[in-house]
Amino acid sequence: MITSVLVANRGEIACRVFRTCRELGIRTVAVHSDADAHALHARVADTAVRLPGSAPADTYLRGDLIVQAAVAAGADAVHPGYGFLSENAGFARAVLDAGLVWIGPPPDAIEAMASKTRAKRLMGLKPLTDVTEADLPVLVKAAAGGGGRGMRVVRHLADLDAELAAARAEAASAFGDGEVFVEPYVENGRHVEVQILADAHGTVWPLGTRDCSLQRRHQKVVEEAPAPGLSEELCEELSALAVRAARAVDYVGAGTVEFLVADGRAHFLEMNTRLQVEHPVTEAVFGLDLVAEQIRVAEGHALDSTPPPARGHAVEARLYAEDPSRDWSPQTGRLHRLALPEGIRLDTGYTDGDDIGVHYDPMLAKAVAHAPTRTEAVRKLASALERAVIHGPVTNRDLLVRSLRHPEFTAARMDTGFYDRHLPDLTEPSPDPHAPLAAALADAHGRSRFGGWRNVPSQPQTKRYAMAGEEHEVHYRHTRTGLEADGVRVVHADAHLVVLEVAGVRHRFEVARYGAQVHVNSTALTALPRFPDPTTQHAPGSLLAPMPGTVVRVADGVTAGTPVKAGDPLLWLEAMKMQHKITAPATGTLSELCVVPGQQVEPGALLAVVAETS
Repeated sequence: MITSVLVANRGEIACRVFRTCRELGIRTVAVHSDADAHALHARVADTAVRLPGSAPADTYLRGDLIVQAAVAAGADAVHPGYGFLSENAGFARAVLDAGLVWIGPPPDAIEAMASKTRAKRLMGLKPLTDVTEADLPVLVKAAAGGGGRGMRVVRHLADLDAELAAARAEAASAFGDGEVFVEPYVENGRHVEVQILADAHGTVWPLGTRDCSLQRRHQKVVEEAPAPGLSEELCEELSALAVRAARAVDYVGAGTVEFLVADGRAHFLEMNTRLQVEHPVTEAVFGLDLVAEQIRVAEGHALDSTPPPARGHAVEARLYAEDPSRDWSPQTGRLHRLALPEGIRLDTGYTDGDDIGVHYDPMLAKAVAHAPTRTEAVRKLASALERAVIHGPVTNRDLLVRSLRHPEFTAARMDTGFYDRHLPDLTEPSPDPHAPLAAALADAHGRSRFGGWRNVPSQPQTKRYAMAGEEHEVHYRHTRTGLEADGVRVVHADAHLVVLEVAGVRHRFEVARYGAQVHVNSTALTALPRFPDPTTQHAPGSLLAPMPGTVVRVADGVTAGTPVKAGDPLLWLEAMKMQHKITAPATGTLSELCVVPGQQVEPGALLAVVAETS
């Protein structure tokens, strides 16, 4: 019997596993990097062990240190979570060799399926070797790991070598394995997967389908179960293929078999030999706790001959600290508040007051809604996200709400090209036009209405705010009867709540302020000084860091004085486990290169200057 579990992971998944362990009466052990010393997963565990350093390669990818931590903390089992070492057969063997229970599939099964190239051969498929123009477009893909890292779509043969190099570097950083391969890229297919659960006694449960077609950078954003609109015959085929893959490697534990579905046909992608981020939608539909089932299977218990029946529909949205309108750039800073309405499952690795750093994935939380029908589940989740309180860095919340309400999604006609087609419309700013006035009135609460020596109405007051990339100026005045603003009746105003009447309709605005940052309902603003300070001026063609990160590579042959063309790659920044390409904004000459590989930069740091050809 398992009495103590170390989770070889961090953040949301570690907290998720700990929750089940507590319900089962199992003691919990966390590992944490220096950057995660005060992270939620390290705080909620019964015991926490430090992994010196902050970079994944020095901490969460050090299997030897994690095994030592498990032994030192008295754990008798290790759960790998997902990402990092979760699909590393060597790590699984090291856990077993230390006399610990491995809550995962056998190392041989991981070895057979964790490498996507070996998995394809096992399923009778082969990756591309000599790529020609006729093969385009193709997908460069990391052989290990997942989560969209180490993946690149190549549409021009001249770009292949550079994208192979970038994918290798990103895969090595994220998974400790730089192997990549090339396969045909299926345009605008649906990403459909089958959850499986197997025991050591020969039983394999196919737990229905999931649709994960809404993706950015090949990383899932919205997932649901069951996958809508598939024929009964195709669902049966997908389940049969998933069971076949599991039996081919004597699989034990939870896993996922992924497919692209196009023109009614299923194309095998890979088998993930671990729990998936989107497992909660399957749990909701089947009424299961998959982590509890993983633990039971690891203890040697047998599954029932058939899984429980499915009921209803579940939808999950991943809330990221990122700006979709700026090439999905990750965001950092203090998460002041995160709360969703009741009735929504929220899996998160953060709580109010936590800092979001640069070292790891920018996912803040997963929000999951379950209802009798798909329509009800989608409506429930969209409404909950719209009413969620999220105070802190920019997130993809508005994108999620619009995605869930998009007619293509509500009609279940989405595919993996959804954001390629609709991103500009989905990220069009639509802030509340009355938010700046509400912020100003809340700020004015408690101030004196009259001058100290004269009994006359005050002069109009002016406040300036930055909102959705634009500057807004509002005016109001204190009168003998209260606050007054042109065209708007102020019904109520205090530091936290403003009620305005506009054209006879009352609107409530909940206001929270954190220094210069102000949140009015779901709109974020920045209070600007009355007399702005002179700002730093940059030369035309300056390239500024869009996010905090590390310069991991400069393009070959690029130095000061090099001629460049618009769109040419100049350098790569790594932030939150993803590499971001910085390109020349115009055709001209690279007059300055201000950074070197390995250098850490803050947002707004000058990276390079391109002098445009006149």
